[in-house]
Amino acid sequence: MKLLVINGPNINFLGIREKSVYGTKNYDDLLAMIAEKGKKEGCSIEVFQSNHEGAIIDRIQDAYFDGTEGIVINPGAYTHYSYAIRDALASITVPKVEIHISNIMEREDFRKVSVTAPVCDRQIYGEGLEGYLHAIDYILSK
Repeated sequence: MKLLVINGPNINFLGIREKSVYGTKNYDDLLAMIAEKGKKEGCSIEVFQSNHEGAIIDRIQDAYFDGTEGIVINPGAYTHYSYAIRDALASITVPKVEIHISNIMEREDFRKVSVTAPVCDRQIYGEGLEGYLHAIDYILSK
């Protein structure tokens, strides 16, 4: 199975930004964890990160053509207002899971609103980096 993990703005700053919220593991730790999961499950997992909305949309659209069979996405701040990313996700019919490292329901009010979750099959939040593994498991079970 071919999966795609998309990380939006500032996810590449894990271990640097707001350690009390996002933990002390860095982005390389996340990449290694996802690579190990792919190896264990015998699937191909590409990880893509961008701080730019258009690049994320382009990668979602490319997924339509490249054989991607499932998408895990952490849109970062775009979660709350990017109707463009929402529309790109809605265009892809593969299983999709929105992931958030922190518990967005226990943070600022604006973080509780997701414009992208309604076009995903599931939303996972508050499980730290492990949430990515749970999202992958969910897609593999589909």
